Amino acid sequence: MIKRHKASIKNCIIHKVGNKFNGTKNAFSDTAVHFDEATYNLILPFLLKPFVSVAESYRFHHHSDIGLNEINTYSSQIFEDGSDFVEISKHVVTHLFEQSNSAQIKTGDVLVCHFENIQYEDYFVDAVGIFKIENKTEFFQTYLEDGNYDILVQKGIQAKKVDKGCLILNTSDMEGKIAFSVDNNTYDTQYWIKSFLNIKYPDDSNQHTKNCIELCREFSKEVLQPNFGGQQQSNFLAKTVDFFKENEIVNIETFKEEVFDEEDQIQLFEDYKKNYEAENKVLIRNQFDVSEVALKKQKQKIKTEIKLDTNIQIKLDVDAPDASAEYLERGYDEDKKMHYYKVFFNDEA
Repeated sequence: MIKRHKASIKNCIIHKVGNKFNGTKNAFSDTAVHFDEATYNLILPFLLKPFVSVAESYRFHHHSDIGLNEINTYSSQIFEDGSDFVEISKHVVTHLFEQSNSAQIKTGDVLVCHFENIQYEDYFVDAVGIFKIENKTEFFQTYLEDGNYDILVQKGIQAKKVDKGCLILNTSDMEGKIAFSVDNNTYDTQYWIKSFLNIKYPDDSNQHTKNCIELCREFSKEVLQPNFGGQQQSNFLAKTVDFFKENEIVNIETFKEEVFDEEDQIQLFEDYKKNYEAENKVLIRNQFDVSEVALKKQKQKIKTEIKLDTNIQIKLDVDAPDASAEYLERGYDEDKKMHYYKVFFNDEA
């Protein structure tokens, strides 16, 4: 997560990237963009705003030597010597072109920018931004000709959100240079994240929190709901969120003791955890620090609704872990041969 209130653009250039599968070629600029004041004031927040709310950062990756990661190398060259900015930006676009390994990869404009004074945590750093504009919007343009106004349709970039973008900071931790990525056209996530950038999540509290909550969410959906019903599923998710909110450090053994009431459910969770880790190639740490940012983001993805085949839905508050047990009762009606839920309340809101 960055702050942009003091940021500025030191250098920016625009190229076009083609697709080798449909015969379109790259088109390169030879000079950087010289913005007028109005354009500059609009494009700076347009490019940086997507990263202000991004909580999860990445680190560059390579299977044999991180020095062979192209974007890691190109960004380092820009930070070290800005005089080669134009030529290095062309290498960036050529590398992007080489990753167009299917006909569905879209062509588009590519902006390569060198930013100054990006705030990350408590200090200011330079950053390299790479942005791909894949979609353009039709708009009406009025113009004056021979004393009369006329109108025509043009295509341009919508100044709301970038299609794809990455921001590489000129700062590192133990795992390497810090990078952020956004992708609003996720038709091929492998193309941008893995093929072009070759980045991965770091081994930090954000990732540990995310991995564990995603495990719990999938366990509730695949095991608890089919075998114990929607009430048990929702109750488990609410207790999970509450546990993460109340503890700065998560210990998996303590988590199981506080969240599960039945020993057989603990065993089901342990078995599912082993399979989940193997299938998804992740490691759920036995103890880790809770990331409030990651918790907030994951909480938004949790749905605590009981959907019934009678077209009725019961929505439970994920922030009220005891409400389901206290005010919702599940039973079976012998006369109707149907399950039912009984809800207790004082007043209708």
